[in-house]
Amino acid sequence: CKFFATELKSRLDESARSKEIIETGHGLDRKKKFKYLTSELRLTEALHEPHICEKILEYNVHAEREGSLRYAKGMSETMQTLHGLVNKGVKVELGIPYELWDKPSAEVSKMHRACFTFAEEYEERIEEWYYNYQVDKNLLKYLCSDHYLKDKDQSMCLSVCLFVCRSVCLSACLSVCLLMYLMILFNFLQF
Repeated sequence: CKFFATELKSRLDESARSKEIIETGHGLDRKKKFKYLTSELRLTEALHEPHICEKILEYNVHAEREGSLRYAKGMSETMQTLHGLVNKGVKVELGIPYELWDKPSAEVSKMHRACFTFAEEYEERIEEWYYNYQVDKNLLKYLCSDHYLKDKDQSMCLSVCLFVCRSVCLSACLSVCLLMYLMILFNFLQF
C-alpha cells in the first residue's frame, strides 16, 4: 500500500500543474468542458499508462534495512559493494548468474503481483480519494492508514522512527524523529 500510494502520488504530482480543459462531444452535440486536474482521464493515465504496479519493479531489497524501509529504489549498499568487487576483478559467487543480479528479486516480484491485487481491490477507495479528498487528505494516510491498515498495527509499515531508533543513540534518534515528524506534518499540510 505504501509503495502503491507513493507511486500514484508521484504520477499525479507530475500532472498537478496542468491547467488544461478537456472538451467532450463532437459534431452538433453539446460539448462539455472538464478540468484535466480532476478528470477521469488523469486518474486513468496515472494508474494505467503504463500500469502503476510496473513502477514496483524499480524497487530493490535493501537487506541492511528493516521493515518497509527494506524496499527502496536504487541499488542496495550490499549490491553496490558486490558490483564494486566484481569491477576490481574479484570473483564473487552468489549462486545466481551475474546477469540476474540486478533483476527484481522474488520479494519484489511478489510485491509487484500483490500491487495488481491491491489496485483492483481498492479501486473504489482510490477513486473516492481522487474525486472527493485529493485536496484535503494525504493519499498515504487515506488509503493505507485509514483503510488498508485500519485494524492492523501500522507502526511496522508506516512509521520510520522505530527503525531509526534501533540503530542510533537516543539523542540522535529524537532529533531524526523530530525532523521526520516535521517533514510528515509539512506533507500533510500541503494536501
